[in-house]
Amino acid sequence: MNLSIPSVQLNNGISMPALGLGVYAPEQQQEVGQAVEAALAVGYRLFDAAAIYGNEKEVGEALRQGGVSRNELFVTSKVWIDDMGFDATMRAFEKSLQDLSLDYMDLYLIHWPKDQHRKETWKALESLYDQGVVKSIGVSNYYQKHLEELFVYANVCPAINQIELSPFCYLPEELDFCKQNNIQLEGYAPVVRGQKKDHPVLVDLARKYGKSTYQILIRWVIEQGAVTIPKSIHPERMIENAEVFDFVLDTDDLARMAVLYDNTRVAWDPRDF
Repeated sequence: MNLSIPSVQLNNGISMPALGLGVYAPEQQQEVGQAVEAALAVGYRLFDAAAIYGNEKEVGEALRQGGVSRNELFVTSKVWIDDMGFDATMRAFEKSLQDLSLDYMDLYLIHWPKDQHRKETWKALESLYDQGVVKSIGVSNYYQKHLEELFVYANVCPAINQIELSPFCYLPEELDFCKQNNIQLEGYAPVVRGQKKDHPVLVDLARKYGKSTYQILIRWVIEQGAVTIPKSIHPERMIENAEVFDFVLDTDDLARMAVLYDNTRVAWDPRDF
């Protein structure tokens, strides 16, 4: 099987798949390589990694063995909070690049807006971008207050802001701010790690559209204009997660989902930074 996943165009002209595979799997590290190989086989091309996940060597080996040409892949990594600062970020990038067995990164992000070293870390990303070893740079878990601060010293506008995004963690003003500034949103944890799979509204919509509640959640994120990266180690679930481009949620159903916010999160709240 070869999935057909559309692309979005970033503010620097680079194309990025609209859906990919997240490889955060702290309880399943042994299966990560197999998961990446399976994802490649069914048609995934976007892979979202990070130094803190502790599995970039496994991801890199799987990408190398997967038989897909490098120019078809879109690989992301992120600098962790302990490695922020100009020199530390440069070293962290080189390690991730080596662990992933790549000669360039498609996207490199600041993982969290740690209060110290944000400026120096962004300047390191700009340097990597200028050198051409990163095709796009961006941030993760930045809300408006962090982006406004970044705009003061940035020479390059972030191509991506990756934030936790589901109907239960939905702050429309944050999405609107990114759209107004031509920053592509990327939503992680779209299915809330299964915590909401039996929510009655989702069950009702799944029945209506002939989809799973997970597919309803992933489709909702896409309809916010965001790229999304649901994680799974199971090939059948990867296929299911990507079969969300053959239907749209109607206006009334989007309105029903827009009021589900209850601040359910699987990660930290950026408002605490």
